[in-house]
Amino acid sequence: MIKICLMIAALLCTATLFGQNILKVKVINTETKEPLANASIVSKGIENLPVTNNDGEAKFILPAREVILFISYIGYETKEVRVTIPFNDTLVLVEMKLKEEEEEEVIIQSTRSSRTIQDIPTRVEFIAGEELDEKANMKPGDIRMVLTESTGIQTQQTSATSANASIRIQGLDGRYTQVLKDGFPLYAGFSSGLGLLQTPPLDLKQFEVIKGSASTLYGGGAIAGLVNLISKTPKEQQELKFHFDVTSAGGLNTSGFYGKKFGKTGLTVFASRNSNAAYDPADIGLSAIPKFERYTLNPKLFVYFTPKTTMTVGANITTEKRTGGDMEYIKGNNPSGFYEFNNTDRYSTQLSIEHHFGKCSHFTFKNSLNRFQRGITSPGYGFTGTQNGTFTEATYAYHGDKAEWVSGINLLTDHFKETQLTATPLRNYQQLTIGTFIQNTLKINEKFHLESGLRGDYVKDYGFVFLPRLSALFKFNPKLSSRIGGGLGYKTPTIFTEESERLQYKNVLPVNDAVNKLERSYGVSADINYKTKFADGDVSFSINHLFFYTRITNPLLLQFDGGNYRFNTLTGHIDSRGMETNIKVGYSDFKLFVGYTYTQAELHQGNFKQENFLTPRHRLNSVLLYEVHEKWKVGLEGYFFSKQRLSDGTTGRSYWITGFMVEKLWEKISLYINFENFLDTRQSKYGSIYTGSISNPLFKDIYAPLDGFVTNGGIKIRL
Repeated sequence: MIKICLMIAALLCTATLFGQNILKVKVINTETKEPLANASIVSKGIENLPVTNNDGEAKFILPAREVILFISYIGYETKEVRVTIPFNDTLVLVEMKLKEEEEEEVIIQSTRSSRTIQDIPTRVEFIAGEELDEKANMKPGDIRMVLTESTGIQTQQTSATSANASIRIQGLDGRYTQVLKDGFPLYAGFSSGLGLLQTPPLDLKQFEVIKGSASTLYGGGAIAGLVNLISKTPKEQQELKFHFDVTSAGGLNTSGFYGKKFGKTGLTVFASRNSNAAYDPADIGLSAIPKFERYTLNPKLFVYFTPKTTMTVGANITTEKRTGGDMEYIKGNNPSGFYEFNNTDRYSTQLSIEHHFGKCSHFTFKNSLNRFQRGITSPGYGFTGTQNGTFTEATYAYHGDKAEWVSGINLLTDHFKETQLTATPLRNYQQLTIGTFIQNTLKINEKFHLESGLRGDYVKDYGFVFLPRLSALFKFNPKLSSRIGGGLGYKTPTIFTEESERLQYKNVLPVNDAVNKLERSYGVSADINYKTKFADGDVSFSINHLFFYTRITNPLLLQFDGGNYRFNTLTGHIDSRGMETNIKVGYSDFKLFVGYTYTQAELHQGNFKQENFLTPRHRLNSVLLYEVHEKWKVGLEGYFFSKQRLSDGTTGRSYWITGFMVEKLWEKISLYINFENFLDTRQSKYGSIYTGSISNPLFKDIYAPLDGFVTNGGIKIRL
């Protein structure tokens, strides 16, 4: 009897085994074919399925029926696999794709490519969305804060009393950085000194920054890099926002934005009023923040003739009166005190027409007209002029799966006319540049992308300029990539530099095209980027490290000749070299950003070598952000600047700038308060910012903040 029972049990076990099958699954990355370890496998009704091993494989027993397997891996799209048991093959191969991250959805306009930012060989940094919104809380009246807090970028104040400023990238003077608005060059020459201060951020969708030469697509001036300000466009759903802000320094900022599509048309309108009372936190009798009042209006009309043809017409209007100097003079108590007036009017129009021939190609025509008037007045001196400029461009682009082509031709004019107020010879000039360009982006394979460009410019009075550029992207695996690139650039000489702006152009002689030459440059850069997640995906980590080098030959230098200031083209060169490191760590509702910049910028002339003025060797950026989505934002930040060499032969002190911001968000409104520079770092604490008397001051270089600790708060309304 026992033998019979054992035989029956054995037969039952054999039947069960024949009803089950061993299945082997291997999980790999779609692009790199690398195995994915610890991938999770789940199936309804089947418990305790194993995860994949280091070879990306898992083996288990399944019943004889159709089974649906759900395979998931951190950072990848979940894959659904149907298997009918018994399975004829010995292995199920599962290929998984990386999830599209948020940055995949950002369209980078500056490279004129249709590819996502991960597939563009040119290194582009962008600031968009909530990050841009947070920076607007700190300085809603202008864009200085957005740029200052980026690694490798410095906003250099050029006037102690009127707070004029310029952008420096990687230690090079502001004239080597090109600032664009939607691809239009609106802030060059005479209008560059106040461009940062007259551009509120509320109507901007994103910032795009290319560091290093970008002259192939954009011509002269983009030696150090370019900053492209991208405006918002209308959506199907109405966007109506208002922003009201007040500061402890006597500032008042009000702005509003409206955007909406109406069938075949769309409209965006931005308007703002920004003002400040004269502010002297050091109580030295001179304004650290000038008294000013500015009005801005930016309307833009979009016409969608057909799904393939679109026209955009826009205008930018800004008018401002700015007075800095002796506080008693500004209050009307001392008519003989020192003052600096800056009265400006900026008008520009933009026209863009785009037609798509199919899915892969389109034609774009752009035109802008710019007029900028500015009057500078101080005791016994005045400088007034008008700059008129035009920009016209036609481009054709083809966007294929493997190759992209962008080609075009453009015409740029820049005319400056000065009103004769002093005995200094008039600084009038007329510039005309005709350029053609072509760019190719080639996807050689999944791991290697190559971008090459070529531009030729004819510059009136200076001749022909040839500008090649090359960039390469290496995607070693989904976590590790690298970009290497380089190109040539040039800058047409004008009197509008940081040095002459500090002097208010007093006794500055005109540029002479018979003596002064084009400033020429070449630059190279290489970076490596790594990103990953660990602790079961709870912690995200990314690091980007960049090396850069730029060399400028025939540099234009302002020198004193005993009675006047003259621009001389030197036989030596300027070079800027260094590195940038950016680290981002995210955990739950916390984000930490840390950036470090090392910059060594020097002037070389024969055996003579001189470090660039107002360029910190070391700079550290750090921001800790706590954010509960659509409820709270809390930010703490700190910025370190090392010692800087000054033009009088002395060295400025190193310093920290700190800030703290809290914002409470509801569905339609948010309230915030910001404590900027709460350690009250001020250059006036380290010594006098001028020599001579207060009625006739001679200002020293400005290397640290003058306004000190300022609190601002406001309300943002979304309807």
